[in-house]
Amino acid sequence: MASPFLLAFSIFFLWLLPLSSLSANRFPKMLLHNNDMYESVIRMKTGGSAITIDPTRVIQLSSKPRAFLYKGFLSYEECQHLIHLAKGKLRQSLVAAGTGESVASKERTSTGMFLRKAQDKIVARIESRIAAWTFLPLDNGEPIQILRYENGQKYEPHFDFFQDPGNIAIGGHRIATILMYLSDVEKGGETVFPNSPVKLSEEEKGDLSECAKVGYGVRPKLGDALLFFSMNPNVTPDATSYHGSCPVIEGEKWSATKWIHMLPIDEVWRNPACVDENDHCSAWAKAGECKKNPVYMMGSKNELGFCRLSCKVCSPSS
Repeated sequence: MASPFLLAFSIFFLWLLPLSSLSANRFPKMLLHNNDMYESVIRMKTGGSAITIDPTRVIQLSSKPRAFLYKGFLSYEECQHLIHLAKGKLRQSLVAAGTGESVASKERTSTGMFLRKAQDKIVARIESRIAAWTFLPLDNGEPIQILRYENGQKYEPHFDFFQDPGNIAIGGHRIATILMYLSDVEKGGETVFPNSPVKLSEEEKGDLSECAKVGYGVRPKLGDALLFFSMNPNVTPDATSYHGSCPVIEGEKWSATKWIHMLPIDEVWRNPACVDENDHCSAWAKAGECKKNPVYMMGSKNELGFCRLSCKVCSPSS
């Protein structure tokens, strides 16, 4: 298991990642119109194939939260392909409950569905492009979720990092989110960060709905991708990553979401603190299981035990 220091160092490195992105002030003319955009591509190998990333298309939107917009991340054809895969399979969107289960909520009224990882060549290419841009492993990502927001539908502000042990156990915290906009929206449907200290100018607020003017709002545009981090470089939750999807006022909104975890999502996260991870640990320790079953109870050189506190191999302050 990665140590807390290693995790902190890794996320600090990812904080430097936007060196592969550019400030909006440095290349303003390049980003005004897609047709006028100069190319400065980087070709990276991931999964045995070459993936092209163009840093000149990336704008840093905010440092609190750390948020970046990649203009034209997806082609029109890729957007249409993802929408096609989802049509006819959409169901009421759910939210993560404190129990680790997913439940329906009036706070999230969209419909959606999950693709399979590498479901086809186009999906696999998009996932590889995300990994190349973010420098985060493919294995750490959840399957892509396709969402549709019709008139009036929304997602109230929320955090993407988890606050319950059940969800954290699956690959650790979500550290980053990629929102890919698959359609233009006539009015509304913005992604908003109400807690962000970054404020838009009155001119920038002009085309936004009232919902998106509270904090920092990002208007959806077909093909663009929004990357933001839910964790600080020191691996603590970032309160400014609180975000929501404003109600659609005119038209409809299609988007694709990719959540990325600290660890591979099939790897169970273990609490490194001096704790018991089973309710029966105390009774088992009294029955002599610490000596009879030492690897499970106390752990080994490479694995944490499940009853470290009851077996007294550590102290609560360690």
